[in-house]
Amino acid sequence: AVESAKGKYAHMLFNELFEDYSNALRPVEDTDKVLNVTLQITLSQIKDMDERNQILSAYLWIRQSWYDAYLRWDKDKYDGLDSIRIPSNLVWRPDIVLYNKADDDFSEPVNTNVVLRYDGKITWDAPAITKSSCVVDVSYFPFDSQQCNLTFGSWTYNGNQVDIINSLDSGDLSDFIEDVEWEIHGMPAVKNVITYGCCSEPYPDVTFTLILKRKSSFYIFNLLLPCILISFLAPLGFYLPADSGEKVSLGVTVLLALTVFQLMVAEIMPPSENVPLIGKYYIATMTMITASTALTIIIMNLHHCGSEAKPVPQWAKVVILDYMSKIFFVYDVGENCTSPKREKEEERKLEGDDGCQRKHKEVRSPLSNRNDDCNLKEKLNGNWNKSYGVHGENVRESVNCCSCYKMLIKNIEYIANCVRDHKANRAKGIEWKKVAKVMDRFFMWIFFIMVFFMSVLIIGKAA
Repeated sequence: AVESAKGKYAHMLFNELFEDYSNALRPVEDTDKVLNVTLQITLSQIKDMDERNQILSAYLWIRQSWYDAYLRWDKDKYDGLDSIRIPSNLVWRPDIVLYNKADDDFSEPVNTNVVLRYDGKITWDAPAITKSSCVVDVSYFPFDSQQCNLTFGSWTYNGNQVDIINSLDSGDLSDFIEDVEWEIHGMPAVKNVITYGCCSEPYPDVTFTLILKRKSSFYIFNLLLPCILISFLAPLGFYLPADSGEKVSLGVTVLLALTVFQLMVAEIMPPSENVPLIGKYYIATMTMITASTALTIIIMNLHHCGSEAKPVPQWAKVVILDYMSKIFFVYDVGENCTSPKREKEEERKLEGDDGCQRKHKEVRSPLSNRNDDCNLKEKLNGNWNKSYGVHGENVRESVNCCSCYKMLIKNIEYIANCVRDHKANRAKGIEWKKVAKVMDRFFMWIFFIMVFFMSVLIIGKAA
């Protein structure tokens, strides 16, 4: 019975209130009086942050409250009924809009009910999915912070007609749903009174500044960490043996991999002059890999210098072969790095001396025997001619025999000179190979240090 009585009084109240009411005019008794509208914004969820188009999509609860001078009643006359809920399109509503709206949809606000109290206070709670323009600074991406403004104000009423008052010093974040990409560090509210060039009247607005901090874990594990691991492969190209034929291929492969990651970042970021931090890291790494590939090609040319090349300059022998090879622990080409260098040299000397003595003996013994035979034949022929008077034909045969042995000696000496020249040319090529190997080790450590400091620098930005 009580509920039915209240329903009866509610219908009666509604008919009496809206009998001569018009929602087209500002509800004030004196037209010179300012109507105060209290605004409160509750952030429920961040739907999307489009960095490329610089648009923030957010789910908001917008609460507006004001006093309507023509919608008042005495609650005692209506059985203590102090409030009713009616459709919002039946009452006058302030035309407060989002100034920096970036949505193509210009539809009307959601037609939710308003709460009307007996003293004329109207409270209108309306949900809204807003798309606002936001100037995105991606200089420190993915360790960046953004500040996006949400500016609300009346579109047609100036400050002398409708004044906006923010109920709180900041937006309400009590019902905010945590976002997977962004952290909310505050939402302060500031009231501004601006006089535009078109009009002399002041226009008040309330600006809510949404302070966002990006959660960088996703980008660290998917964009930054693979780049760091790939960049550490570039110095290892100097460690590859030159005869493997894969030194240049490794550098080109690493460069292509980084190019793919660079394109992924470029698709996310807006086309602005501010290059993001991770983009700078990619560019620096790609430049370093390009330089390492070029140096690898130059060093391979040094490695493949043959016997026809010029000898290694004296300064290169002193600086590179004597000092730098010891600093970077570079052994001779073909030498086993596990055995000491001195023992290897002594073994080579011993083997070389024994081999030379054997060869010398082997070469000298037949030659000496043949020379002895030649001398013996000359003596015998001479004695034979003296004692028996042999004719000149026997003397010619002995001379021809000696000339054959002399030609054989000349041929052997020619072969020995060729072998000696071949060894000298081979030693020249070995020196160039060692120079190339030392330069490989030198640039490998230089590029390792560069990659390490670049990685520490960009990780330090995260801290």
